[in-house]
Amino acid sequence: MSHIFFRLLPAPAAGLIAGLALCLLAFVPAVHAASPEETITERLNQSVPGLRVDDVSESAVPGLYEVRTNNRDMIYATEDGEYIIAGELLQLTDEGVVNVTEQARAGERGETMAAYGEEGLITFKADEEQAVVDVFTDIDCPYCRKLHDEMDRLNELGITVNYYAFPRSGPGTPSFRKYESVWCADDPQAAMSQAKAGEQVEEITCENPVAEQYRLGQQVGVTGTPAILLEDGEMIRGYVPAEKLAEGLGLL
Repeated sequence: MSHIFFRLLPAPAAGLIAGLALCLLAFVPAVHAASPEETITERLNQSVPGLRVDDVSESAVPGLYEVRTNNRDMIYATEDGEYIIAGELLQLTDEGVVNVTEQARAGERGETMAAYGEEGLITFKADEEQAVVDVFTDIDCPYCRKLHDEMDRLNELGITVNYYAFPRSGPGTPSFRKYESVWCADDPQAAMSQAKAGEQVEEITCENPVAEQYRLGQQVGVTGTPAILLEDGEMIRGYVPAEKLAEGLGLL
């Protein structure tokens, strides 16, 4: 038969131990319950090498979180981070299908473009401006040239065009240097029209924002040119005739 023995302490000693126990309990930190945002971030950063989670927020779907990463992808995760969805989130409404993912991207693009500001742009301003579009352009891109051919008509329709540099061949290439020469010219607008027409532009160097604008294009998801960004951050990928663009902007 087993026995359990207790040693009785003198009353003063017992009181001292009880007091110490209470003091120790007072200093024990409360257990921190990780939020879904923290859980998702930790699991993704640990599970996917090279991935960095930049932001986690609740999506339009209960229990599903939007995750923005360092490679500019938007993915979705359950609140425990166990299940990941890569792709477009679509919502079926009475008016049709809404791309919820693209709406979120548009908002993010708008914020990024606003933070960059308007310094260093080559702008073709409408006399009676009704809308502004930001166009990432490559001087040697055929469809960029086709869009530029309609610049007078775009301005007539009340559309101001801000050009951002996006030479697709990248830094150090002839196309990249050509854009730098256009930007550095005494009259960048005239030099742009000349270059878009395939004419020779005097090679000039100066401090310029071409590389910075090129990186900005990559940041907002430009993959080809022309890339037309509307004021709400929506991106139109590729050439759109002037009349069609004006119609989409509600100007016709």
